[in-house]
Amino acid sequence: MKLKEVLLKGISFNELLKQFAVDQSDFTIQDEEMILSNQEKSCKEIFKERVLIQARNNAGTLLNFFGTLHYNLLDQLAVFEPDYVEQNSVAAA
Repeated sequence: MKLKEVLLKGISFNELLKQFAVDQSDFTIQDEEMILSNQEKSCKEIFKERVLIQARNNAGTLLNFFGTLHYNLLDQLAVFEPDYVEQNSVAAA
């Protein structure tokens, strides 16, 4: 299961998206496939990884969420602990 799908099962991550007016389909976890691949090779049930989540809100503003992802492979549970958010306005073309 993708990290994105697991995060969306949690209430706190959905609240974070709502706070910044981000639709559930408008975010990506940078290097998600590589993170999952490395963790599956390590054979650990639980891992903690620094990640960047990139999103676009309803106003078109680009958001970078920097923080720590706590993930339990066995139970398919994930929690994102944000450190800070960077907002970049996008100029209209």
